[in-house]
Amino acid sequence: MPKNFIKVFILSMILLGICVLASLAFGSRTIGWNELMNGLFHPDVQTHGANVVRQRIARTVFCIMCGAALGVSGALMQSVTRNPIADPSILGVNTGAALFVVCGISFFSIGTASQYIWFALAGAIITAIFVFGIGSMGSGGATPLKLVLAGAATSAALSSLVMAVMIPRSNVMDQFRFWQVGSVGSGNWDSISIFLPFLIVGMLIALLTAPALNAIALGDEVATGLGVRTGTLRLIAAFAGVVLCGAATALAGPIGFIGLLATHVIRLLIGPDLRYIIPMSALTGAIILMISDVCGRLLGSPGELEVGVVTAFIGAPILILITMKAKMRAL
Repeated sequence: MPKNFIKVFILSMILLGICVLASLAFGSRTIGWNELMNGLFHPDVQTHGANVVRQRIARTVFCIMCGAALGVSGALMQSVTRNPIADPSILGVNTGAALFVVCGISFFSIGTASQYIWFALAGAIITAIFVFGIGSMGSGGATPLKLVLAGAATSAALSSLVMAVMIPRSNVMDQFRFWQVGSVGSGNWDSISIFLPFLIVGMLIALLTAPALNAIALGDEVATGLGVRTGTLRLIAAFAGVVLCGAATALAGPIGFIGLLATHVIRLLIGPDLRYIIPMSALTGAIILMISDVCGRLLGSPGELEVGVVTAFIGAPILILITMKAKMRAL
């Protein structure tokens, strides 16, 4: 166990608790402490503030689930590709999910969360396979640099296809544009029940593959010598990452940078052991997404600023710093 793990875990749980209370209390209307307690622990109290708190509980739970899924997805993708800046949004997986969703809206008239999730998963899986295939071409196989370039090129091409499908159809544009920004505001108990099986499956696979993924971090030759089937392991771990990302993207829209930020923060604090990085990335991803959601509500009051905008605003400069640091190390 990493020496800082217990301290980081306790601090993270405290932060998560604070974020949960903030998510329940702040919004278009700020809820006082008494109303907050009534909404949580006194179902017989039917004041407006208490009812608002009860409505926000589903959004908060949904936000935790999305943040956890994206955090673990980022950890898996970074491990599978051995790329420190791998992330669903950077590798084009989010855009692939978006393309299939907009095609589903345009050509199959889908409009419910249960329909979105299957189209988004199909798009995410196909895009991940395509990016990995392109990145594996040429000498050296799937290097980190080639995967990022393949992801960036694929994302740009798919974004153009999204616009080509959407622009001639004004009704599709109205339905899609709210989803495209990325928001947890639509989270309810129905979407939570749809999301939960995918979250459980993805998390279990991630935790079960973590010890073997540690071996891959030492290099494919060493991992093979230790009895790890590197190709099969990468396929299984990548599948779990894509399922987590695709399900979250289907229900909340393409929210970027959560996996990148959560995994880097945890790796900096507790080290490279994926047996601890994966569960802590889930916890950290939930915290980051909830902080972003609360900030979006406060900044956009009396409305709200979508959480996808806030995470992009925070994540883009951090990505630049990480890239610059990696470049300096390479030199």
